[in-house]
Amino acid sequence: MINLEIKVPSDIEIAQKAQMKPISEIAKQWGIEEDELESYGKYKAKINLSIFERLKDKPDGKLVLVTAITPTAAGEGKSTTTVGLGQALNRAGKKAVIALREPSLGPVFGVKGGAAGGGFAQVVPMEDINLHFTGDMHAITAANNLLASAIDNHINHGNTLSIDPRQIVWKRVMDMNDRSLREIVVGLGGKANGFVRQDGFMITVASEIMAILCLSNDLMDLKERFGRMVVAYNYTGEPVTCADLRVNGAMAVLMKDAIKPNLVQTLENTPALIHGGPFANIAHGCNSIIATKLGLKLGEYLITEAGFGADLGAEKFLDIKCRYGGLKPSAVVIVATLRAIKMHGGVAKAELGKENLEAVDKGFANLEKQVENIRKFGLPVMVAVNRFASDTEAEIELLVKKCKVYGVEVALNECWAKGGEGGIHMAETLVRLVEGSAPDFKYLYNVEAPIVEKIETIVKEIYGGDGVVFTPKAQREMQKLEDIGLDKLPVCMAKTQYSLSDDPSLLGAPKDFKVSVKEMRVSAGAGFIVCLTGDIMVMPGLPKVPAAEKIDIDEKGVITGLF
Repeated sequence: MINLEIKVPSDIEIAQKAQMKPISEIAKQWGIEEDELESYGKYKAKINLSIFERLKDKPDGKLVLVTAITPTAAGEGKSTTTVGLGQALNRAGKKAVIALREPSLGPVFGVKGGAAGGGFAQVVPMEDINLHFTGDMHAITAANNLLASAIDNHINHGNTLSIDPRQIVWKRVMDMNDRSLREIVVGLGGKANGFVRQDGFMITVASEIMAILCLSNDLMDLKERFGRMVVAYNYTGEPVTCADLRVNGAMAVLMKDAIKPNLVQTLENTPALIHGGPFANIAHGCNSIIATKLGLKLGEYLITEAGFGADLGAEKFLDIKCRYGGLKPSAVVIVATLRAIKMHGGVAKAELGKENLEAVDKGFANLEKQVENIRKFGLPVMVAVNRFASDTEAEIELLVKKCKVYGVEVALNECWAKGGEGGIHMAETLVRLVEGSAPDFKYLYNVEAPIVEKIETIVKEIYGGDGVVFTPKAQREMQKLEDIGLDKLPVCMAKTQYSLSDDPSLLGAPKDFKVSVKEMRVSAGAGFIVCLTGDIMVMPGLPKVPAAEKIDIDEKGVITGLF
């Protein structure tokens, strides 16, 4: 009997067959001079920040944000779309650069996987990008933990700042999933080991150091932001900052190379800037301002992404990153899949392979709401339908029809299977949208408004909720931020990514709900207030069968099992 099954190669198998160009050749082709490039081997490099002085008078390209509908277990494919769109634009005669976030080691060895795209729309060298890359994560870890050790050392040697050990808010970090470190006790073993206190670890990408890296405009800005970080409170309730401990300069030394953006390439040799990767719930979920600004100088189009759905990553990209970077997007692409839309329409994951027009019709409400959200910022928007083999022609026809009736441009995206060639229609649609539109970009709220007003604006305008309920703890913390003058900052909402509401079970476009704010924290160095609406995991754990069990390497150095 003949086996007619066609084996689809894995992401890593596709990546290992890539015809990569030396990174020096990619750099030269895109106008980066030899003395501005700092190579890390043959296929990856850092770019010296001196390049900005040389290119300061060059006009910026068009900034395009890739976001998505509310994520589901079916997957959406933002990174794949971002990579594929960049490749497609270059095929269509437009000079395009992409900018992505760096993957964290924890998810790579856990369950989520990496963040290098997929199929024939990937960035390479995939193994390096998903592992140690150029050491940025290790630099962030070292800087974070230098500060943590300085806090305990200060208390041990007399505590002249009167730090209240019960009010130390700075955590230690490591770039690995380890649930055992979420809550720990440090200082055991007697007087020589300091004072006993409760502490804990977060994963490196949840550190404020990461958020600061991605929101800084240069090294001095980074150092000053480090100094503003609130690490603890003293016995009278006043904030103690990193500058008070006088280690922000040393931390900046550890970050002197990490602040430089990383240059790699896609499978089709499109330049890719991969730099920074903060959580999209506890932080703002976007790559660095520096990489984004550099991409705008290098290309006619800079395609970048923001984490999770438009209600989380895109709102923070527009209200936080654009505010601090002085960025003005030209358009937004919302990624959707029929599988995800059907899940929002009530279909179980196991049934997604079956045609279900009713679920497409019902689940469209989520896409409709996310399009509406982007329009509130005054930006042109289009939908990119990431096509799967199980999608039927009738389902595609219905989705395209509903998009057109709603008045939003839509294009099919087949980049996973066909690379840039599969995104030509998407690229052409985007170019028409950008060239035919006049963006009237505006922020959602006034940063000087009271904290309550900013939160309520996000909940009502973006999530579609009725209002906000504050716990007594959150009310006390909000009052404290007002008392110490840290209330005039953008708001970073920490909520589930799986729903427009704060209840992950409410799919589609829920209505008649309130969001409960349980806790507030300030990331004074990054420059935003974090509002926690649920139990946000800042130190993930490994699943029962972690991805690490499938990853291996042979005597020739060939890695297997890495997606």
